[in-house]
Amino acid sequence: MRKIKLQMQVSLDGFVCGPNGEMDWTTWNWDDELKNYVKALMEPADSFIIGRVLYEGMSMYWPAAETNPDTSEDDRKAAKAFNNMPKYVFSKTLQTADWNNAIIASGDLVETIHTLKNQEGKDILLYGGVSLVSSFIQNNLIDEYHLFINPTAIGNGRSIFGDLTANFGLELVKSQSFSCGIVVLHYAPAKQ
Repeated sequence: MRKIKLQMQVSLDGFVCGPNGEMDWTTWNWDDELKNYVKALMEPADSFIIGRVLYEGMSMYWPAAETNPDTSEDDRKAAKAFNNMPKYVFSKTLQTADWNNAIIASGDLVETIHTLKNQEGKDILLYGGVSLVSSFIQNNLIDEYHLFINPTAIGNGRSIFGDLTANFGLELVKSQSFSCGIVVLHYAPAKQ
């Protein structure tokens, strides 16, 4: 069965964005070791899941980044991967998706994910946004959590765990710190 792997930036105080979606606090001066961590995370995956808002931002950047001479070599390589992978865009309002290999998923979340996980293929990355990831958490659909804890507290914002109505346990698989100040916490759902 395919795994759903969440990769998400998180502030030191547990927020994934500011109250209005601000991401200006994130650390992007990644060292080679952190870039290699992300490459290793992407390697066993052949598709990814995003929500509408993140889709709109990514679809404006990544298609052009692949051939833009002003884009870093790392971003051009990432762009090639993102542009070629199937992308499942969860949205109730998006009618069309023009980014190469984008598929709009507007049906029942749990049913759709169970169908995807049981299809032939490699793992599936989950990038966000907040509401979508919260729904995955509430329905226990994530197999691996890779939380990129940034060395910044923002004081106020949106949390992927903000809609929980009961305790939600995770088991630490691994933690790793990087010279840019990010600490990656790799968790699995707690065994019940």
